[in-house]
Amino acid sequence: METAISFLPVWIVMFPMFMTLVIYYVEQRSEKMRNALSVGTSVVTFLSVLMLYPYMMAGEIIEYSMFQLLPNLEISFRVDILSFSLALLSSFIWMLVSIYSIDYMCHEHGCNRYYPVLIITLASCMGIFMAGDLFTLFVFFELMSLISYVLVVHEESLEALRAGYKYLIMTIIGGLALFFGIIITFELGGSVSLGGETLITVPSTLAFFAFISFLIGFGMKAGMFPLHVWLPDAHPVAPSPASALLSGIMLKTGAYGLLRVIFHVFSPGLLQEAGWMIILAVVAIITILLGSAVAITQDDIKRRLAYSSVGQMGYILLGMSIFTERALIGDIFHIFSHAFMKSTLFLAAGAIILKTGKRSIRELGGIGRLMPFTMLAFTMAALSMIGIPPLSGFLSKWTLSLGAMDAGLPYYVLVLLVSSLLNGLYYLPIIITAFFGAEPGHEHEQVKISEAPYKMLIPIAILAVSCLLFGLLPTNLPFDLSRKAADFLLRGGF
Repeated sequence: METAISFLPVWIVMFPMFMTLVIYYVEQRSEKMRNALSVGTSVVTFLSVLMLYPYMMAGEIIEYSMFQLLPNLEISFRVDILSFSLALLSSFIWMLVSIYSIDYMCHEHGCNRYYPVLIITLASCMGIFMAGDLFTLFVFFELMSLISYVLVVHEESLEALRAGYKYLIMTIIGGLALFFGIIITFELGGSVSLGGETLITVPSTLAFFAFISFLIGFGMKAGMFPLHVWLPDAHPVAPSPASALLSGIMLKTGAYGLLRVIFHVFSPGLLQEAGWMIILAVVAIITILLGSAVAITQDDIKRRLAYSSVGQMGYILLGMSIFTERALIGDIFHIFSHAFMKSTLFLAAGAIILKTGKRSIRELGGIGRLMPFTMLAFTMAALSMIGIPPLSGFLSKWTLSLGAMDAGLPYYVLVLLVSSLLNGLYYLPIIITAFFGAEPGHEHEQVKISEAPYKMLIPIAILAVSCLLFGLLPTNLPFDLSRKAADFLLRGGF
């Protein structure tokens, strides 16, 4: 592949970081200007990422080295088709969530810290996806992890502070494990660059420790069992737009890191030879079944969605443990699918909570008749999560299943089928209660409940329609990007 030098990746990361300071300064004077700058920053970031599309379609890799800290240790950026795909997805959803936040957060306190944190977290995610080496990735990964703590504790309630404390402890553990893995990689490979040959080429005890360290560091952020314990507490207490980003995007940074570890730090051949991938596969299966099973027992709608995220991330972890082309395509496409589906669900749930003040699923009887557009979007995303054709969730599960069969692993398909059944058991009751359940309370109380403002409905509608279009259309950009990214990784990723 051809390599080009461009400042554009640096701009994509540094522009929202600079705008964080501008928004913080402006917000003291004008709320409207603060909101406009926040949305504008996310729009410009998305359009800037989109400018990389011609380079990616031409098969180029963009690199830019900022400065060297030590020999073979620098701050650098590198954009390939996988980086571009995740950055495009993240910036697009961030843009929609920023628009949604305007009307949602106007009823909340602490907006003067919410918007700067929202934008600097965007910059951190762009830095993760566009990092040219493990050290740069680590810097932005830690920045994202620490700064998003503010989103978790935004409500400042006792429950939020407890969830934030648990999140912070798990973040520190994950960061230390990740740093340990990077040090071992530097010692064994002499570099931490993601732009050359694989860094660790020989199985050894030290290499195994590095693999486990990376699995802990990135697996914690991805909600992998047993490191998922922060997730069911953090997602429900955060504001709904932040929950959408935590689940839809920030969990994917862990999956992205593991993909880089598997294909750039190690190699599929080495991991298969050493037998280490069975660890990831077993943990992924437990994550799928545990997350889905516990979700059934949850009555709080956001907590049920949080446990669902645990199970869905298990699909992604399982897909990257199967070294076949279709499994990897399904794996990367499920990153897209889950981002669209879960963002829709959290934003729709946020609209329901905002308009009704209710979080208990048992209390949402008849809400589908009072907020039909919101619940229609929720239903579309929920059916996609179950895997109903022709929605995008079906396409990703179908491709993952074909990949498992290609590898001679039919029992993985059985796991996916059981999980889909469990998904139905915890999503269908919400839909049935909303559309066919009795409306609680007196009729005059129900008149007050109406649809959310259009600035909230439009992002929800776009994301919900995406769940349909990206499973139905013959020209499917996310699926095409997933195919190109899988081919790129399997060919060596260089």
